[in-house]
Amino acid sequence: MTYLLNWLYQLTGQIGIPNYGLAIILLTIIVKMALYPLTQKQMKSMVVMQRLQPKVKEIQEKWKNKDPKKMQQMIMDLYKENNASPMAGCLPLLVQLPILIALYRSLYRFDFINQAHASFFWVQNLSDRDPYYILPVLAGITTFLQSKMTTSMTDPTQRTMLYFMPVFIVWISATVPAGLALYWVVFNVVGGIQQYFINKQTMPVKEGASGR
Repeated sequence: MTYLLNWLYQLTGQIGIPNYGLAIILLTIIVKMALYPLTQKQMKSMVVMQRLQPKVKEIQEKWKNKDPKKMQQMIMDLYKENNASPMAGCLPLLVQLPILIALYRSLYRFDFINQAHASFFWVQNLSDRDPYYILPVLAGITTFLQSKMTTSMTDPTQRTMLYFMPVFIVWISATVPAGLALYWVVFNVVGGIQQYFINKQTMPVKEGASGR
């Protein structure tokens, strides 16, 4: 990761804007593009599951007290018919985790080629925490906005996570190097753009099991 960041930093120098913050932004875009085949499937599944929530609720209300086992089977059939999976978000997260850990370990004691280029706007050193908490707050806001694009407000669990996760991300981002918080903000922004277009492309859900 350190080698990659230094290589991207040298690339920014070749285009006339030598800066490690810009190198981190380029790294984020590269990672996001590399993970796109996985995240595309995840995002489509999340959109479909959001649109299926009224049908899921209908099945639950009809069968919860009559036949819970049948209720679960009908919900799973509904997901299957619409190519949605509750576990679709796990794989991109698992792939992303080693990247975040590697970036954190790299930035924690980063040996900058040029210390003068280790700053990013108000942050004097991207290995240090954001002194004004701007990046952590932006990380929380972008996490909330992206999550809101795929969250069903009728599902109490999803609704709770919609508000809990951004607060958790703000806290985490405030305790790690500012470069990692910058990575998370850009990751969310690029992800939000991808999600916007995927939301428009996702096909309407099928009636499926809810009508049985």
